[in-house]
Amino acid sequence: MNVLFFGTPAWAVPALEALAASAHRVVAVVTAPDAPARRTRQPLPPPVKQAAARLGLGPVLQPATLRGDAARAELLAFAPEALAVVAYGRILPGRLLDAPRWGGVNLHFSLLPRHRGASPVQHTLWAGDAEAGVSTMCMERGLDTGPVYLQCTVPVGPDEDAAALGARLARLGAPLLVETLDRLAAGTLGAQPQDPATASWAPPLSREMGIVDWSGDAAEIARRVRAFVPWPPVVTRGAKGTLRLLRAVALEETAPPGTAPGTVLRRAGDAVDVACGRGTLRIVELLPENGRPMSAAAALAGRHLEPGGRLERWSGP
Repeated sequence: MNVLFFGTPAWAVPALEALAASAHRVVAVVTAPDAPARRTRQPLPPPVKQAAARLGLGPVLQPATLRGDAARAELLAFAPEALAVVAYGRILPGRLLDAPRWGGVNLHFSLLPRHRGASPVQHTLWAGDAEAGVSTMCMERGLDTGPVYLQCTVPVGPDEDAAALGARLARLGAPLLVETLDRLAAGTLGAQPQDPATASWAPPLSREMGIVDWSGDAAEIARRVRAFVPWPPVVTRGAKGTLRLLRAVALEETAPPGTAPGTVLRRAGDAVDVACGRGTLRIVELLPENGRPMSAAAALAGRHLEPGGRLERWSGP
């Protein structure tokens, strides 16, 4: 079938590559506008645009909006029979979804109806799910509410962070998207409605989600460290300023009675143990403000951490 592909980040590239190698025809690629790089502020093309050039696919469209008759007419001029959507980053208007024969087919990085929304990979890890997965879905006007075509499930690695899990799910989902389109074209695939009673929400990430509350659960803080890679940073305030936690492990051990949450308890090899409201967090690696990544023991030696001192809630620069 003729497929109009929508996608933006690196996680969408394996699906585009799989479609390019399939029997389907990618009639055009739609991606986000070029965005300025963080350091140089020079405009950079999104990974999907770069991949389309490498694969010889085109044209590549980067509309500022999908709203309006003109935008819809431009896209439908390619006569797509399906819209393949992978982490595009914007909501597709209902009138656009309704136009192709097979509508919009979304590759979503969760086991729907769990973790509907913008950041399913991060919320899978933050919630402590034992399993992750990908789903192909028939898109409708509700956000990630459409009936599901196919799913594939994998276990979550014990030390896997969001960057690694997302890349793995992208590779897992690419052939699933092609299989979905193959079977739709052959008329051998139906869709199963989602059960809204079992749905959960994965809202967009915010900087506030990375602020450590030491009165909370050590296991939950450790999950956030893994979930929020590369953003938002998981931060606290130490003796010399902001500290970003890069690697941490939760211990069931409880600090002595009367120990305030956030208290630096002891050095443990190259790591440092910190008291939490529930359990103890063993910080393995961190990033000091205006510094380089270092072991927690090195941070202790450099007095970014102080034995018996307290880490405080980060409240901004």
